[in-house]
Amino acid sequence: MTLTAGVVAVQGDVSEHAEAVRRAGAAHGREVTVERIRTAGTVPDCDLLLLPGGESTTISRLLHDEGIAEEITAHVEAEKPVLATCAGLIVLSTDAGDDRVEELGLVDASVERNAFGRQADSFEAPLDVSGLDDPFPAVFIRAPVVGEVGDGVEVLASWDGRPVAIRDGPVVGTSFHPELTDDSRLHGLAFFRDG
Repeated sequence: MTLTAGVVAVQGDVSEHAEAVRRAGAAHGREVTVERIRTAGTVPDCDLLLLPGGESTTISRLLHDEGIAEEITAHVEAEKPVLATCAGLIVLSTDAGDDRVEELGLVDASVERNAFGRQADSFEAPLDVSGLDDPFPAVFIRAPVVGEVGDGVEVLASWDGRPVAIRDGPVVGTSFHPELTDDSRLHGLAFFRDG
């Protein structure tokens, strides 16, 4: 059966995520078609959902303006998997630490925006991720870090003693950008952990 992956395309690394989820599906013997989500009406038809990085205040505003926010909430409540990266994680958190971000509250965690510095402070680091055998080449760009997490949240990876990848039910959130590498294992971990 072909899976439909929706990439929220209001801002961020859309084509990179589309390619990564296709590669991850192929590695797990699944065919994946990708839909770009810019307006309401597409999310309900998606098996998988990706919420890329970008500018969290803009993303949260557009999700609410376009009626996509409620559909993302319903997707998570139906236990369908989501991968939220960088600003995507900020938007899904319960506390973004910024009144301009209207959080969806789908990941029980507080997040500190730009915790690793500005664009010039971007870096790549080999990251030990729970569920992956070898380190993952994590790309951090204006990356947030996770502060407090709820009881049901699993920390999948930390960098410099701070959580940078977490799982809360069907949602995997990362501070870094897994789509900017040729390594699709993080997408596989988020979407194909049973196969």
